[in-house]
Amino acid sequence: MIMPKGQPLLMPARPLFIALSLIAALAFNMLPLGRVVWTPDLVMVLLVFWGVHQPQRVGMGVAFAMGICMDVYQAALMGQHALAYTALMYGAIFAHRRLLWFSVPSQALQVLPLFVVAHAIELLVRLLAGGIVPGIEGLAAPVLEAALWPLASWVLLAPQRRPPDRDENRPL
Repeated sequence: MIMPKGQPLLMPARPLFIALSLIAALAFNMLPLGRVVWTPDLVMVLLVFWGVHQPQRVGMGVAFAMGICMDVYQAALMGQHALAYTALMYGAIFAHRRLLWFSVPSQALQVLPLFVVAHAIELLVRLLAGGIVPGIEGLAAPVLEAALWPLASWVLLAPQRRPPDRDENRPL
């Protein structure tokens, strides 16, 4: 693939870094912060990020496992988060080649529909199980997740921007 003009060549992401970032997002989601309906889901943000940047390492199986963990933690209907995360990961993998050609703010606008659909799936499953409609403030979570996209890109791509070898004699 030809790199877009002005973008640096990135080193491959280390599997341990990917796993630790996903575990940290899961741990952050499990913090007892008085979760309200508009709180962004960091697992969703990181699943989409790694689905776009490393689709061969983080796929729908990882998304399903993370969803089951969230279902167990929140005592939600089993498979509610797993279904939403798997559909989210499918959309991220489907669009990953196109998304990488855009700037980070444009990417944030383009992943917003993915977050909206994932939250709509969660809401639909919750309603089918007899839950209540959260109200208009439920629309804030996908917007906040899209707003976190530039920060996630900056933080998670920083280790990949390291030089391959620290050699003063080689220009690359």
